[in-house]
Amino acid sequence: MKLSTLYRIIVRAPWRARGARFVAQWRNAAAPQHAQASAEAAPNPMRDYFDRHAEGPGVQKWLHYFEVYHRHLAKFVGRSPVVAEVGVYSGGSLPMWRDYFGPGCRVHGIDIDPGCVAYDGPDCTIHIGDQADRAFWKRFRDAVPQVDILIDDGAHTPEAQRVTLEEMLPHLSPGGVYLCEDVHGVHNGFADFAYSLCDGLNDGGIESRPGVDTIPTTPFQAGIHSLHLYAFLVLIEKREASEPLFAAPLRGTQWNPSTSA
Repeated sequence: MKLSTLYRIIVRAPWRARGARFVAQWRNAAAPQHAQASAEAAPNPMRDYFDRHAEGPGVQKWLHYFEVYHRHLAKFVGRSPVVAEVGVYSGGSLPMWRDYFGPGCRVHGIDIDPGCVAYDGPDCTIHIGDQADRAFWKRFRDAVPQVDILIDDGAHTPEAQRVTLEEMLPHLSPGGVYLCEDVHGVHNGFADFAYSLCDGLNDGGIESRPGVDTIPTTPFQAGIHSLHLYAFLVLIEKREASEPLFAAPLRGTQWNPSTSA
């Protein structure tokens, strides 16, 4: 480990401790009942599908995921996206994605269990492999050159999740969305990995010119639009087009009142 990296870890430790203390002391204010009712009434086709699914292949999802899915994935509805889901298990989520995104959606299911080939069909291709195996992902990328959405609901181990992100996030289409589910626990290694990606979004120095401040983007900032942390879930959105720099142009003529003429 580089000394600079170790130094940053040590410097950040008190801030991590303060944040943990703030979380531990948090007390919720009473939420207005009408706000809760409004949220429950908001239409969500994927949640509706899940609630109606009483028979057939099993599917299990945390209920609070459905609001996250709909918020970030609705832009793909009706656009024939290519979806890859790690973790096929009983196969119940594969038709859920196709139902939500509509005709033309192509789903690729990935699982280490050879028995999952039973779910291979006209609109779904099953790939058997270990998500912690980089050679597998090389073969998958060669076979599937376009992926718009990747959902990692597979091994649920930090190492497998990290390898999947490293191998597949760069491969996602512009505007693509990556989701890693079931990121549980306070000292979760993959969560710590994701926090470092947040650092990558905040990285950079300022170059000043008269009338404008600019920050040239790093390659990571140029390609990644945002990173979202939800309960048990990490979500990353790629940019539709590369962003070469961040700019903060000046507007107006009146600034600090103590120095204005």
